[in-house]
Amino acid sequence: MTNKINKTDDEWRSELSDAEFEVCRQKGTEPAFSGEYFDSKDDGIYRCRCCGEPLFKSDAKFDSGTGWPSFYAPIASNIIREEADNKLSRERTEIICDSCGAHLGHVFPDGPQPTGLRYCVNSLSLKLDRTEDTD
Repeated sequence: MTNKINKTDDEWRSELSDAEFEVCRQKGTEPAFSGEYFDSKDDGIYRCRCCGEPLFKSDAKFDSGTGWPSFYAPIASNIIREEADNKLSRERTEIICDSCGAHLGHVFPDGPQPTGLRYCVNSLSLKLDRTEDTD
């Protein structure tokens, strides 16, 4: 079970850059092909930028051609919450860190096997821990 983290916007602003705050706390989106991890091939664990919760293993990362880091599965099913997002003209499914409520990106049903899912994540909402073994 994930420990819930509750902080005020002022507390988050003091810990995050302006761009990180916009994406993680205000549900923004970084421009495609601009993020630190969209083409990263480094091994490790991708953690939530806000709270450090382990979210994705590098071996679940794939090149979706979209310009954002994409994964076919999270580390565990209970660490990412899904919510309907109807802000654009089409319905999407937003993915959120269950521990701290950070906006991560969206999940789509057009990913590779074994899940068929594409977790499309903003680099600004992630921090790659290259020192951890992904096994």
